[in-house]
Order: sequence, then C-alpha cells, then structure tokens
Amino acid sequence: MKQLPLFPDGPSFQPVVNVASVPQRSPFRYPGGKTWLVPVIRRWLTSLPQKPVEFIEPFAGGAIVGLTTAFEQLADHVTLVEVDSQVAAVWLTIIESGDGEWLAQQIEDFQFTPQRIQSLLEKTELSVREQALQTIVKNRINRGGILAPGAGKLKNGENGKGLASRWYPHTLRKRIVDIVKIRDRLTFVHGDGLAMLRQAAGLPDRAYFIDPPYTAAGKRPGNRLYMHHDLDHRELFTIVSTLTGDFLMTYDNNEHVTALAQEFGFDTRIVPMNNTHHARLTELLVGRDLSWLS
Repeated sequence: MKQLPLFPDGPSFQPVVNVASVPQRSPFRYPGGKTWLVPVIRRWLTSLPQKPVEFIEPFAGGAIVGLTTAFEQLADHVTLVEVDSQVAAVWLTIIESGDGEWLAQQIEDFQFTPQRIQSLLEKTELSVREQALQTIVKNRINRGGILAPGAGKLKNGENGKGLASRWYPHTLRKRIVDIVKIRDRLTFVHGDGLAMLRQAAGLPDRAYFIDPPYTAAGKRPGNRLYMHHDLDHRELFTIVSTLTGDFLMTYDNNEHVTALAQEFGFDTRIVPMNNTHHARLTELLVGRDLSWLS
C-alpha cells in the first residue's frame, strides 16, 4: 500500500482546490459535498484506458461528481443511487419523472417568506415533486444544508439576510433546467448503494465513485449529517474488492479506514481540502491503483 505523507512536498502534492473555479451543477448544498474533488475526478477518469460505459455513484447525495461526469461526458452514461427519500424526491423529479421544469419554475416563483416556508415544511401528504420542492427549501434554510432531523435553521445568514441568505431562485432554476437538458445521460435509482454495487460488480467498462457516510471510526460526522448513516464498512470494502471496473473511494482520514485499505490490498492517498469553515483538512482517497495521482 502506497501512502503520501500528511502534507507532502514535491511533484506528488495535490494543492487545495479553489471550489469557486469548479462549475456548480447541483441544486443542493450538501454536507460532505465533493466539489473540491472534481479536478481529481477528471484526472482519474481521463487516465483510464477507455471512457467508461457507465459511471456509478452509489451514495449520490448532492451528486456533484456524477453530474460533472455527465455534463463533461467523461462517461457514456451516469447512474446515481441514493437511499434518502428526501434527496431521492429531488433526483426523481429532475431526472426520471419529467417534472424538472415544473420544479424549476416553482422554485423561481416561491414566495420566500417565513409564513410560506413554514406552511410548506408542515405538509406531510405530498406528491414526489412536491416533496422535491419541500426538500430544496429545507436544504437551503438549514445550517450546512443538513436534512437530518434536528438540523438547525439559519439565523443571521450572509449579510444579515437570515433564512433567505442561501436562497438563489434564478441560480437554482438554471441548474435544474441544465440537468433536465442532459437527463438522457442520467439514470437515478432510489435504493441501497451496496445493492447496486453487488448488482454491477461483474460488469466490464464501469467506473465507480464511492463516497459513503463517514462513520467508519465510531462517532463521526456522518452520524449527525445524514438520516441513513448506518453502514457496514467492511462489507463495503468486500463488495468493492469484487468490482471488475475501476473505482475511487473517499473517506475520512483515519487509522481504521487505512487498515481496511491495507487489508484488502488497495492503494491510498491523502489529499488536502478546505471545509465549509475554510479550515484545511485532509481526506483519504482509496483505489485499486492511484499511481495516476503521482
């Protein structure tokens, strides 16, 4: 197993990415989002001997990696998988049902007042597309975009705008309409990411980006950020070891994950990133062979 030192010098060093330089494709503000990793994903996919027939993201969340892959045609087709019903409602509406334009218009027309927001969030009998609108509003008013129960709402926000400080209806509308235009390159599956990996394991010419909840070492951020945070990480590694196609996993940088990677004979790299508070952190990349990063 090869691993870079924590803050390496020399040609192998991966600089912290300025996320403002990466096209923002997702309508979500997503905890643990991977915008910062997009340049690495491009480098990985273009290093493969041939373009993947299918790119599979089994823990899609905000799906910035899968969306970038589809927009930039780095794979012939992209399949996104997500188990969370709130997040799934958004992707089902935009990608599968043909109601993306409706959602985009609803967002642009939405009267963003405390009373209107409260009325929407209190609704329980909703169609899938109505739940999608509810989810986007909730995502935009909660701190960090967290959708899990107990998430706090924005108070002061940016420039004292409070709840509306993260509400950009014209921008959100454009992002959704842009995704609708390429929905023929996308498939969304509301289901279990591990089941999808098992199903696709023997298929050739696939590539997999695997970004599971960060819960591999006891009390980790994923436990409070995501509704569906329980995951058998050893089982995930076991399934990944059976994949025919290439894969890239991202993980919290900790000894437990490093030990799992070593046990399964996977390659690892430590990469720097900035969190939402602009603090410099590191994450762990896991793959079959990460020599393309050197």
